[in-house]
Amino acid sequence: MADSKIEDSQNIEELPALIPTSEQSLIRRTLKNIVSGTFSGIAVCLVGHPFDTLKVRLQTQPVDRPVYKGLLDCFVKTMKWEGIGGLYKGVGSPIVGQMFFRATLFTSYYQITAFFAGKDHLGQRLTIPEYFLCGMFTGSVAALVEGPIDLFKSKMQIQIVRAKSGEPVMYKNVFHAAYVIVKRHGIRGAYQGLPATWVRNIPANSAFFGFYELCRTMAIPEGGTIYDVSPMALLAAGGTGGFLYWFLTYPTDVIKSSMQADDSVVEKRRFKSIKDCIRKLYYDEGGWKRFYRGFTPCLMRSIPANATLFFVVETLRKYLPL
Repeated sequence: MADSKIEDSQNIEELPALIPTSEQSLIRRTLKNIVSGTFSGIAVCLVGHPFDTLKVRLQTQPVDRPVYKGLLDCFVKTMKWEGIGGLYKGVGSPIVGQMFFRATLFTSYYQITAFFAGKDHLGQRLTIPEYFLCGMFTGSVAALVEGPIDLFKSKMQIQIVRAKSGEPVMYKNVFHAAYVIVKRHGIRGAYQGLPATWVRNIPANSAFFGFYELCRTMAIPEGGTIYDVSPMALLAAGGTGGFLYWFLTYPTDVIKSSMQADDSVVEKRRFKSIKDCIRKLYYDEGGWKRFYRGFTPCLMRSIPANATLFFVVETLRKYLPL
């Protein structure tokens, strides 16, 4: 029995596990999570933002005065009217915000997994259901950072839609949008649509992290550890997690985007609540199909962006000298 315990202890020490061992300080692993999350945020923004711009514009254009006929038309008109910069409209907030958001996201996730493991089991993998649960908690925390970032980005991305519909342009850039919204409406203005963000984030991040960990676990070679997973398998796991994040929860993102694109003045908003938003989108804007507007560019973005995201995170966490 004693020999068995010694052997188990040696195996844990040899395992460069997802959850840090007790010898690693809280500061050390937090720094590692922050750095890896920050760089992954830059990478995912550069890869995914053009798809996100097309998605948001298709989601939020007026149903009675559509500017774009579909994905290809949206892409062609964006390039014609704005050039390549149009695909990166509002990128200022995401590229800065994603650095902070992803650092927060992965720091929260790995701290939550460490909490679930407990001090007596640090260095060991959780069960797959536990990873899904950790993703849920991570999603609720991440919404507090992601909500304002998405709001300011969305306000900029839909300006071309408003301009082509005859409405005035309100913001010079994404930082101006943030300044104006907070100045006029306070911190609550920056959290417009937060309940809808939670409705999306909690199940979406459960799928995001849960399916990623499931795929990564399945890819561990016989007799190997989690860090023996090949780069291609890691990319595939990240792409799968990202794809299922959107595929399983996309209608909730349409609701969130619609509520964030609504007027910043509470009294002028079309949607009074999540339930009211669902009802009006369904009955006034095309039934169930309305909840899948922009679905194609979103799925096109999900695989390369999230494959890149997880690959950068895990590679940096593996090799960072922290």
